[in-house]
Amino acid sequence: MSDDMEELVDQRLAVFDDEPDLNDWVEIMCGAAMAVLGIFHLVSPGDLVDENIMRWFASSVVAAGAIWAGHGLKDMAVKEVRRSIALMDIANQNDEVNHGLIRDVLLNPEAYTEFLMNAYDSAWEDGVITDSEYEELRSFQKALGITDEDAAKMNVQAAVKSAAKDGEITDAERSMIQKAAEDAMMDVDEVLEDAESKAKKKD
Repeated sequence: MSDDMEELVDQRLAVFDDEPDLNDWVEIMCGAAMAVLGIFHLVSPGDLVDENIMRWFASSVVAAGAIWAGHGLKDMAVKEVRRSIALMDIANQNDEVNHGLIRDVLLNPEAYTEFLMNAYDSAWEDGVITDSEYEELRSFQKALGITDEDAAKMNVQAAVKSAAKDGEITDAERSMIQKAAEDAMMDVDEVLEDAESKAKKKD
């Protein structure tokens, strides 16, 4: 569990003002010791006092020890249940729609468009975009509310930029640019001409 998640859980649990867990273990151990001691004197009452009196007293000790140990176990169980509820509550909140993010995207569309453009540039930096990179970019696009058309154009721009950076457009790069342009329903010849022009400027 991350430190941030642990802190959120602790904040949720703080409202219950739970006792330290050490107290629960002390209750369990002391209660168990009392129960064992009581059982021992039930079996061997000794001759210090009347056997019947000793057995009644031992029975009381066993009952008190069992209650004390049970109280400690109950406290520990309750704390674990509370912790589970807090974890599920936080997880459910994470699954909800982030209205703050949606509002921020609507108010600052340029910033998020630039973010996605930079992501495409990074993906094309090695000259090829893998399926995993493409899926990640698609998830960014959907989260930011950017249309498929705009994302496809960004893909073309990033492909052209990557191919032209060394001043030469190879056949493989030309093929990738062509495919990206076709997916974006752009004029392939115009896009290739733009790529060649940018490559010459780099050269």
